[in-house]
Amino acid sequence: MPTSQDNSSSRRAAHFTNDSDAPATSARTRRAATPRSASPRSPRTTSATASRRNANGVRSTSHMSERTARATQRAAAAHKRRAAGTKKRKSSSANSRVAPFIAILAVAAVVAVGVIGWRVVPRLFQRNEPISEDYPAGEQVIVTVPDGAGGSQIAQLLIENHVISDETSFYQEIQKQNADASMKSGTYQFITGATPSEVVRQLVSGPNATEYQLKLAEGLTVSKTAASVEEQLGISADEFLEQAKASNYVDEYEFLDNVSDDSLEGYLYAKTYDLGGKDMTADTVIRAMLDQFRAEVDSLDMSAARDSLRERYGIEISNYGLLKVASIIEKEAVTEEDRPLVASVIYNRLSIGMAIQSDATMMYVTGGEVTADDLQTDSPYNTYQYAGLTPTPICSPSIESIKAAMEPADTNYYYFFINENVHQFSESYEEHQQAINESLYG
Repeated sequence: MPTSQDNSSSRRAAHFTNDSDAPATSARTRRAATPRSASPRSPRTTSATASRRNANGVRSTSHMSERTARATQRAAAAHKRRAAGTKKRKSSSANSRVAPFIAILAVAAVVAVGVIGWRVVPRLFQRNEPISEDYPAGEQVIVTVPDGAGGSQIAQLLIENHVISDETSFYQEIQKQNADASMKSGTYQFITGATPSEVVRQLVSGPNATEYQLKLAEGLTVSKTAASVEEQLGISADEFLEQAKASNYVDEYEFLDNVSDDSLEGYLYAKTYDLGGKDMTADTVIRAMLDQFRAEVDSLDMSAARDSLRERYGIEISNYGLLKVASIIEKEAVTEEDRPLVASVIYNRLSIGMAIQSDATMMYVTGGEVTADDLQTDSPYNTYQYAGLTPTPICSPSIESIKAAMEPADTNYYYFFINENVHQFSESYEEHQQAINESLYG
């Protein structure tokens, strides 16, 4: 509320605002009025007088109490504080709206860096990177993957041999190539620091370390098997033949119980063997062959086959006898269709006590082609002179020939004449001779 002095001042200001409206007064009256406002005692009153000229050069006078001045100063200060607070609140509000966007951008940046690190960085070091200072990239190593090994075991073998350094990328490559069930056991030649894709492709393709492979064809005798082992693995043929005795293995392989001449003839199964990771000895190689024979034959019902042959041909034959027949079939047949037909000729002859008369059995003795003079040789393998089967098989037969021996074709054939161009089976000798003459003379 204004002070009384302020009021009087206001009234005076209002009284002199418009001279045209003021009543006429005498000079005396105006003079009398002047000293009241301009009294010499005025400066000693409680009023503070400020006198200055306005923009038009007219002196203006305002009266303000000290208390009012302080109040005005406080109000001005409060106004400044409110203005500053309002500005701060506006700034804070703006910051609060921007902050979530900054946080989202920061998270996105972290995720992007992670993805780049996961996808790109491994590729930069994927090919032929040194596993360590002791195992530089680009060196050949031999790794043997055992039968039945899964992805985890294979990965561990590859890491131990410094082929790969990261099993995670190896697993990813297996999934990418859908190779989980396609990787093969065996001995491989890898390069240290190889890419996972290269390694998985090789595992799917199969063993490639030929240094540790032994390839045996069907129809080899024990002596020829020994020569092949020496050629491929460097094991002495004499050492092999010395070890290849049934008596050395009969305790572990029951099918060797009734063999003749202590011979493993017929049992050294023909196959491509991967012998990586094994001691290269004659014993190791022979055991691998006997294991394979057992694996192949165990699924065959030889007992049922013997019963069928007894009923059809009236003959008794053992499992060993079936292997002997199979070995003759292996040497005489040329095509798959020949096998059961040759078997029927052998059994038809055995059923009437007729000599088998196979050149192949004498080839076992001569080691090569058979001449007319050879057929006069006295040998238990000379099936021209001796009826019945040979003392031992004459070679290692294929599983197809073993099956043909178990299930011969149902025929009345007693003769066959087979070469590259002719596959003639006959019931009589006359038909047989006619087939030979036509083949020789047209």
